[in-house]
Amino acid sequence: TGGFGGGPMHLAHLAPTYAAVSSLMIAGSEEAYRVVDRRTMYKFLMSLKHPDGGFMMHEEGETDMRGTYCAIAAASMLHILTDELAEGVAEYVRRCQTFEGGIAGEEGLEAHGGYSYCGLAALCILGRADYLDLDNFLHWVVHRQMGLEGGFQGRTNKLVDSCYSFWQGAIFPLLHEAFRQQGREDLVLPDNFWFSTRPMQTYVFLACQHPAGGLRDKPGKAADFYHSCYALSGVSVAQYGPDGTSTIVGDESNLLMRSDPYYNIGIEKAERKTAFFEAAGPIEIDGRQVVGREGAGVAAARKHYLAQAKAAK
Repeated sequence: TGGFGGGPMHLAHLAPTYAAVSSLMIAGSEEAYRVVDRRTMYKFLMSLKHPDGGFMMHEEGETDMRGTYCAIAAASMLHILTDELAEGVAEYVRRCQTFEGGIAGEEGLEAHGGYSYCGLAALCILGRADYLDLDNFLHWVVHRQMGLEGGFQGRTNKLVDSCYSFWQGAIFPLLHEAFRQQGREDLVLPDNFWFSTRPMQTYVFLACQHPAGGLRDKPGKAADFYHSCYALSGVSVAQYGPDGTSTIVGDESNLLMRSDPYYNIGIEKAERKTAFFEAAGPIEIDGRQVVGREGAGVAAARKHYLAQAKAAK
């Protein structure tokens, strides 16, 4: 079908498709890039596009904010993003922004950290964050960091959970860059992302490391790969400020590679793929030439990040 399943003989699904494409970008070789058949991948993504602007997670599956992000991020990483693929996405995400400011999984539901990241990141990749009320979004997310624990909750009146170190924590650099791209100098702070990075790192390092290895939701829980991935991803986001300077809790060896908050892969790996896919040319779908691209928003952001890093050397 063009997409990836969670295992051999599994149904193609947008979540493992995003994970597989991200993994291949992390591998970072031309051999890895060639694993994906971009033509059949594009057809797969288009087959899951819902008339309301979102994407089904799989054939005859549910439509929610996860599908929107997974489809847009995968297409952008592979440089097969097109106007027809992105049609209606901004309007769909806007309809799911709630009165609180965050984004729900579906229209009419409660604002949630994971869905908020997915919706915002999808629009930031496209360069269409202007469709959202970003001021209200910022007001909502700054109140999700817990004053006692230092970590983030996913929803109002919920407990802290280490995975939201990324799902909520990565919203801040996305908002910061969206405001910068809009020329909102009144809100773009030069040296921080509006949240307390040291307490968040402390929560992950001191409360969430399991004695047997790996990271967990909170003390008393078991460690798992999911929380290990997103707790560390959140730490990576927290360790680098808008100007690229690092803030590290504990020893210098705790410093992680800087992550691209749009894709959650290393910034260097996100840049490395560009030359290969730009040279790959258009794909042919049912006798027509389809010229894809990377999202304008993420490309502009990465150019800004890399220029900062070069200036700092």
